[in-house]
Amino acid sequence: MRREAFAFARDLPAAPPSELCVDRHYLLCASQGALRLEAHGQSWVLPPARAALIAANEVIQVAIPQPVTTSSVLFDPGFAPEPSAPLSVFDLNPLARALVSECVAWPDAEAPLPPYAHSMFAALAAVTWRLAQHPNPVTVPAGQSPELRRALAVTSDRLAEGIGFEDVAYEVGLSPRSLARRFEDECGMTWRAVVRRMRVLRAIEKLATSADSVTTIAHAVGYTSLSAFNATFRDLTGRTPTQYRATFRP
Repeated sequence: MRREAFAFARDLPAAPPSELCVDRHYLLCASQGALRLEAHGQSWVLPPARAALIAANEVIQVAIPQPVTTSSVLFDPGFAPEPSAPLSVFDLNPLARALVSECVAWPDAEAPLPPYAHSMFAALAAVTWRLAQHPNPVTVPAGQSPELRRALAVTSDRLAEGIGFEDVAYEVGLSPRSLARRFEDECGMTWRAVVRRMRVLRAIEKLATSADSVTTIAHAVGYTSLSAFNATFRDLTGRTPTQYRATFRP
């Protein structure tokens, strides 16, 4: 008999990108560390206190840059409705975090759910489906053409070096004008806007996976001015780096 829902927690080692696709709606959370997700031409970082809601049979890419502890909750499509989007990454509120912790007590996918567990999974679905309607806006385009994906990879690899746009264009074999047009056409934003988002996502990852100071992290992602880093981080996330890191704690 197929159970309506089940959950489990796992410690996972670092791993390169791989496909994830299941036949249930999938709520994925990191309780320690951070995951990198990619789907539909966008990339996300998933640190603690955030979750990804993935629709059944949706294919996404998941990478684990450092060891991570995850909590996963899987819902049968007959138990929970179709999510409003194939993939949503959003902030968990305290109620949702408490419900996830409660639901991981039922990892067996075969045994019927007792009434109490059934009510916990139903409450979790109701809460997280509503939260998923307000996704986190901090994403980075993943690119479509090989040249743009290469440009994004070069930029990501050299965030701390202060690489220039002309250098990136040279690396991918395009003129700066042609590469700028690719960014506008495929990303809907300029290279500088993408770099800004990349630096904030990398900083979020470092906030989640290290005890480094905010100043150290700012320099590691390419900022020479702490005030400029704080301003950019707050503009994109609504919080300072210190406030954002504090949300990782239960």
